[in-house]
Amino acid sequence: MFTFSYPARFRRDEAGRFVVDFPDFREAHTDGKDLDEALNEAADCLGSAVAFRMADKQEIPRPSRIKRGQRPVAVPFWIAGKLALYLAMRERGVNNSELARRLGVRETVVRRMLDPHHATKSVRLQTALAALGKHLVIAVQDAA
Repeated sequence: MFTFSYPARFRRDEAGRFVVDFPDFREAHTDGKDLDEALNEAADCLGSAVAFRMADKQEIPRPSRIKRGQRPVAVPFWIAGKLALYLAMRERGVNNSELARRLGVRETVVRRMLDPHHATKSVRLQTALAALGKHLVIAVQDAA
């Protein structure tokens, strides 16, 4: 099972702001005036980093283990289903055309399902994941 949560380092800079970076996404950095703002910005930053990598058809790393001084940041809900589909397709070696054939749709439909900026209905993502032998499980945890 793949957990859609990545470790992030939160530290204060000389101005007292919280600076955030992700060991698994070297390109992802953000900050916030306080911890709450930094946590919100971190989730948005992580979502953007995942979206950019998906758009460029790059590898999405598995989350590394959380080390001392790090906090988990969940992948935002708006991209989690698309990320699950992206990873399942790569794991199974299935391209857009093959998935479209399995679903009985045009390839452009699959392309839109993977587009982070396109609103895709969750039922469509669930159907696509099922065609790849996967299903998305959502969990709710108490806030830290």
